[in-house]
Amino acid sequence: MLTINVAVLLVIIAFFRLRRRTEARSRFDEKMTVVIVLALGVLIAPTAAGQKILDVLNQLVQGVSHAGS
Repeated sequence: MLTINVAVLLVIIAFFRLRRRTEARSRFDEKMTVVIVLALGVLIAPTAAGQKILDVLNQLVQGVSHAGS
């Protein structure tokens, strides 16, 4: 039996949807892309990879905030 990780499937779908030209998208297409990317974020967030991404973003934000003050 073939199993497909839902997060991997959403990455593939988001990749192909974002490759399209902006002018060729309808409002529905844009909303659907946002929903797919948000669902991908929810699936990735509790994983180890999601925690590493969060750590990197936290460091980036702290670096920018210290540079600005």
